[in-house]
Amino acid sequence: METGRRAVPRAREQRTWGRSWSRASLTWVSVLVMPLSSERGTGALMGAGDVIAQQLVERRGLRGHQGRRTVKMMAIGFCFVGPVLGSWYKVLDRLIPGATKAVAVKKMVLDQGGFAPCFLGCFLAIAGAMNGLSVQENWSKIQQDYVDALLTNYCIWPPVQIANFYFVPLNHRLAVVQCVAIVWNCYLSWKANRM
Repeated sequence: METGRRAVPRAREQRTWGRSWSRASLTWVSVLVMPLSSERGTGALMGAGDVIAQQLVERRGLRGHQGRRTVKMMAIGFCFVGPVLGSWYKVLDRLIPGATKAVAVKKMVLDQGGFAPCFLGCFLAIAGAMNGLSVQENWSKIQQDYVDALLTNYCIWPPVQIANFYFVPLNHRLAVVQCVAIVWNCYLSWKANRM
């Protein structure tokens, strides 16, 4: 009996320690990912994606690096991608509340079936306009790149978004997307700036 009584407090201690450790971990995770959950973080990661595209994909080297292009991608992240994605996740959470697997799949279908095609088209149009393309040139570039970019999107984002909608709280979803999007931003930068 003595052993049974001692085991209960230890179990409670372990459960309490586990909860406090989880809270502490979530607090540190929040501090680390909070900058990525904002427009500033999105702009910085869009810029990082462009740097990776120029240096690793296009192999421009430091002398051939186009700084203005990086600044343009950062501006698109600050002014368009961050605010639009952040708002979209809030709207999506209101449209389809909950956190079950079925809800995550529904959110992913709406996100990838409705939002992603429109968002991608707008992104390509904005990038083209910022690159100084005329309306006709921009339209031709969108027609050339859109289907390929959308198919590539569907190879990457559906599994990421299901996990994001199922496991990640609303206030950290943009951060998760932006962490994965470093590779995606690299691809988008390459695609948007390929003439």
